[in-house]
Parts: sequence; C-alpha cells; structure tokens
Amino acid sequence: MATTTAAQRRQQARFEYDAFLKSCPTNQLLDRISDKWVSLIVSALAEAGGPMRYSDLGRKIAGVSPKMLTQTLRSLERDGILSRTVTPSVPVRVDYELTQLGVNLSCLLTAVKDWAEHHIEEVVEARERYDASSEAS
Repeated sequence: MATTTAAQRRQQARFEYDAFLKSCPTNQLLDRISDKWVSLIVSALAEAGGPMRYSDLGRKIAGVSPKMLTQTLRSLERDGILSRTVTPSVPVRVDYELTQLGVNLSCLLTAVKDWAEHHIEEVVEARERYDASSEAS
C-alpha cells in the first residue's frame, strides 16, 4: 500500500468535497456566505470600491444591529473575505476592505442583490397569486 503525503491527501480531499453533506466544509461556507448580512456587507464594500469605516457600514446597511455587524465582520475577516485595519487615533479608526478573495465573491453576491432589486415586483406578484389561490382552496 502506497503512502500519501499531507499535500496529496489535501488534493484528494478537494475532489471529495460535497456541499450536500452537512459536515463538508463547503456546506459550512455556503451557509456563511448565504447569510443576508454577509451579502449586504460584501456588496456595500464592493460598491465603495475601497475601505469603509465601521460606522459607515452601519449607516449603509439598514436594520443591522451593532452586535450582528460586529459578528459578521469578524467572521468575514476570519474567512479571509475582508481585512480590518485599525488606525490609532482618538477615537480609534477601524476600516474594512475586501481582500482579493472578497472581491471575487462580491461579483456573485452583488449579482444576487441586483437580481433581488430588479425582480422583487415579480416575486411580490407571485406571492400574492399563491396566497390568493391558497385561500381559495
């Protein structure tokens, strides 16, 4: 039986990723990036085209609580989607910016956000038709 190196095992694992399995890392990543706040934060940073301060993100994204914004920013930083830069000043300035990985992801998430903005009326109409037919049954 041939022995395999760690690099060979990692390469083999890449071919065995299956996002349909709950324990698969890709399933967990899909869960993370499909979060509403992740989509909005990544889209806001992409739209800005550069760094944004924490307070600017909070103002841009309606309805996000400070706790949720902080948690989401931390998870995105951990995943390598954005970088956090602290500038010592009074008060301390904290800026967030997409990494190259985040820029790559932003293309997809911004497209989904744009799709939602362009098709919301059709979705609302479909919901109304569905609700009306469900009530009639």
